[in-house]
Amino acid sequence: MAELGKEIERPLGQGLKPRREPGRRFGAGQVAALLVAVALVGVSSVIALRKQPFRNPATVAVTTPAPVEAAPAQPVAVQPKAEPASPKKDGPQIIHVQPTETGGPAGIVVRDPSALTQNLAVAHVPDQALIEQAESGPLPVRAADGRRPFDVYARPWSGARGAKVAIVIGGLAVSQTGTQAAIARLPGEVTLAFAPQGNSIGRWMQEARRTGHEIMMQVPLEPFDFPNVNPGRNTLTVDAAPEENLKRLRWALARTTNYTGVMNYMGARFSADQAALAPVMAELAKRGLGYLDDGSSARSLAPQLAAADRVPLAVGDTVIDAVQDRGAILKKLDQLEATARAKGFALGTGSAFDVTVDAVASWVGEAKKRGIEIVPFSAVAADPEEQ
Repeated sequence: MAELGKEIERPLGQGLKPRREPGRRFGAGQVAALLVAVALVGVSSVIALRKQPFRNPATVAVTTPAPVEAAPAQPVAVQPKAEPASPKKDGPQIIHVQPTETGGPAGIVVRDPSALTQNLAVAHVPDQALIEQAESGPLPVRAADGRRPFDVYARPWSGARGAKVAIVIGGLAVSQTGTQAAIARLPGEVTLAFAPQGNSIGRWMQEARRTGHEIMMQVPLEPFDFPNVNPGRNTLTVDAAPEENLKRLRWALARTTNYTGVMNYMGARFSADQAALAPVMAELAKRGLGYLDDGSSARSLAPQLAAADRVPLAVGDTVIDAVQDRGAILKKLDQLEATARAKGFALGTGSAFDVTVDAVASWVGEAKKRGIEIVPFSAVAADPEEQ
């Protein structure tokens, strides 16, 4: 009864301490859990103290470039992969071989093209490292570190695989109202080419670059029926001495800056003459510029000479406005799309006529909906320095 009384008087929740069975402190499950924990700690310590990382960095696939802090790791050899036979490499990297800035031995440098191109916010500002001051004016030139106007002034694009169409509209700066309309109405993906005989080219260049356009300079070349058909002032001719043609070329090149290359204006006779065209192509190579052959002459030697001098080259597939009719222009643009779907890319050229600008602006919007990427000239140019 005394024990019962004590139990009744004890507060709720404060029972007697459970009795322990003598000689039993841990269960079998607890011992097993303890051994597993000790094993995990041991393995973690071994991994942490290893001199080499757990993963070999040479075998880790990196799909998205990301900035990382420099680490004192051993250099990893980069093996360039085989590229498809397309004008511009589709991957996000290009490989150049050049001396280091410190004057050391040459080596393989892997770099992202987006790191070379200008920020679009300042695309209208010339890069002084790419300018040579000459009697004719500021001439494009390769920078001391190897950068080319072709790289720096290129408009960025996705780099994705798929059908790509480049459209180059020339004749800008000839008509002030027409130039203003073309810059304002054409999408930024359309490349614009300036006629050297035009006015206020520097101002229009800045406006075109601010709105996202890649730009080119047109160079007047001698046609077969010259001078009855005259491309204009300072036309390069077959009969002129090479020094005279280079003087005329530099006059055209100095009309503005911030362009990726030059495009022929006429020139069926000149482009078929190796002695006349070769010095011009060598000059473009020295200055880091690309060349666009509009494709109007089957006798043009531009592809052979550009390859020999390592000049980025594109050849037009069609002139879209040989017939200045909206329906005819749209039909040519549809043909460009079909060509791009068949071979991966296509390039069309035209002039800054109102009907051309209207048709191109309308077609580009619809083509994008069908999965066509509109790219600049530099995206479809075959660049020997990337091979």
